[in-house]
Amino acid sequence: MKKIVLLLLITSLFLGTQAQDPNFSQFFVSPLTLNPALTGKFNGTLRVAGNYRNQWPAFERAFVTSTASVDFPVLTSRLAETDTWGVGLMGMTDKTADGILTANFLSVTTAYHKGLDEDGLHQLGVGFQGTWGGKRLSGARLNFEDELDLQGTWTNTSDEPINNKDVTVNYFDFSAGVLYNGSTDSYNNFYLGVSVYHINRPRESFAGDAGVYVLNPRITANLGGSFPIGVDKNLHVTAMISTQAKALNIVFGGALAFNVNGDEVNPTNVYLGAFTRFSQLNDAIIPHVGLEFGAFRLAASYDVNLSSLKVGSQRQGGIELALIYTLFPPDGRPKIPCPKY
Repeated sequence: MKKIVLLLLITSLFLGTQAQDPNFSQFFVSPLTLNPALTGKFNGTLRVAGNYRNQWPAFERAFVTSTASVDFPVLTSRLAETDTWGVGLMGMTDKTADGILTANFLSVTTAYHKGLDEDGLHQLGVGFQGTWGGKRLSGARLNFEDELDLQGTWTNTSDEPINNKDVTVNYFDFSAGVLYNGSTDSYNNFYLGVSVYHINRPRESFAGDAGVYVLNPRITANLGGSFPIGVDKNLHVTAMISTQAKALNIVFGGALAFNVNGDEVNPTNVYLGAFTRFSQLNDAIIPHVGLEFGAFRLAASYDVNLSSLKVGSQRQGGIELALIYTLFPPDGRPKIPCPKY
């Protein structure tokens, strides 16, 4: 039964959403998949991030997505103290239906952030990303309707052009984004960003001219802020609105950060929060926990499925894990407020 449901899911992905992008519920800890303009937008000399998502594990690894990225500022000694130029590299692997469909992406990204005031409390950034994308469909692992005989067994013979074949497609992709980031006192922070992925609308097909799909642009807006609300506590709120073809994805929520060691210079922060996601229906509630200590930040969340798919998924949503390592800046260079959520 699971394999039948999984096959229906794959079919709906091809015919209904026309190659909707993978996404993370914890979008705020996956900066280079959210907006190219977030490249280099952190207080440090190096940032390394990794993300993992396993959605609907009841369906035999239906959707498993992993990313790894690194970004860093360049030419810091030649730029104004209020400006930042960042470059980065990101790799992503997305596996559908236990790897029947596998997508791999390698991206090069850059962004320039211009200070709008003498203290650098307000910045405007513009970013660009170029991506090589490759997808492989393992037709030998697919079962088609005309392979089912009257006795209910699979014959492994089909007239489908991809039957018993591994088909690959490759393409170049281009994306861009803008980001405004501000603060009134260097302690609070607020931001607004807009990005457009697949600007050049790459074309992909696993069946020749008979089935060409255009990778529709994904337009994403993200906004949020961080605000001190007392001694050793900060409130973080954020939201993301993303649309691609007929698919709509809205995630919003927040978290409280507790400075448990009371050290403002090298704090140990514990994050507790929750988010909710809407698509064409009420989709999920997403509890979130995080820990920040030294140069490391850990984050974990779990999608509690609320949609009509909760019966088929056996109420198993999706688990996400994230790890970010940040090498702190040398002493003397001023810290510029940066988005954390």
